Amino acid sequence: MGKIIKIILRTCLPFALGLGILGWMYRGTDWEAFRTCVMHDMKWSWMVLSLAFGILPQVARALRWNMALEPLGEHPRHRTCIDAIFLSYASSLVIPRSGEVTRCGTLKTYDGVSFTKSLGTVVTERLVDSLLMLLLSAAALLTQIPVFLRFLTATGTDFGQLPAHFSATGYLVTALCVVAAAFLSFVLLRRYSVFSKGKDLMRNLWEGIISLRKIRNFPLYLFYSLLIWAGYFLHFYIAFFCFDFTVGIRPEAALLIFCVGSFAVLVPTPNGAGPWHFAVKTMLVLYGTAETNAVLFVLVVHTIQTALVVLLGALGWADLLLAGKNTPPAPEPSEP
Repeated sequence: MGKIIKIILRTCLPFALGLGILGWMYRGTDWEAFRTCVMHDMKWSWMVLSLAFGILPQVARALRWNMALEPLGEHPRHRTCIDAIFLSYASSLVIPRSGEVTRCGTLKTYDGVSFTKSLGTVVTERLVDSLLMLLLSAAALLTQIPVFLRFLTATGTDFGQLPAHFSATGYLVTALCVVAAAFLSFVLLRRYSVFSKGKDLMRNLWEGIISLRKIRNFPLYLFYSLLIWAGYFLHFYIAFFCFDFTVGIRPEAALLIFCVGSFAVLVPTPNGAGPWHFAVKTMLVLYGTAETNAVLFVLVVHTIQTALVVLLGALGWADLLLAGKNTPPAPEPSEP
């Protein structure tokens, strides 16, 4: 019974949280305007370009992962790594943050890679990504301080009065996001503790974590890391050119909005649905986009980008079935 309750909490709670925020945000939405925007007003050529940059980070992540596994004596196929990454993103839509386990399990199944070693490299790359995300956020915030100061001066905004303008629903959404983030941290700690039982498992996990210092071509590893985040940003920023009401947003402002949205995705909902919408919409309004247009933007962009994740996951699964398992050849019998 306890396991069933845990499964329900891990699967249903994130969906309930995301749907709750989405329902609150899109109450009273003019769906005919949404259809018109997608079918007639949106510039699809820019969206196609944006989607291309949505694929790039996943491929770069797979190539970087392959590099981290090499010093550990693991040599999975590049094809399998890419498929595993595609599948991991898609699996996180069903069970948030399950991608780490999915991708490592995929390499174990199809190329015989040690699960705990590959999990250790995933922990390492999460640390690298977190560091890059913090650096990007700091740079974005520093470049936007003058903008915020001008905004506060022009509008006469008083920080002491800001809480009064924050609605009760806004407080509730923020509180739910904080609770959900805390729940996610607890689940992740429990999940990784399952794989830390036994000396051999701990040693393999530690080898994966410290594999960074053994990488043969560290500049290339760093290049892939930067390429991942550049791709993420362009995937987001190019979407602004799809709409007349967001095309004027400057790159430095878009970078800050991107960073705020990236932190919102940490809340455990499918692909950040709900928290990401709320955070990005709020930032767009701050930069002068009408609220109705901002709500429309986040709905259209997130829906299309999520559809891309689903499509890549399906392609990755199909390619894994097509490629089959990489079974090592049996040793030749010794001569008598």
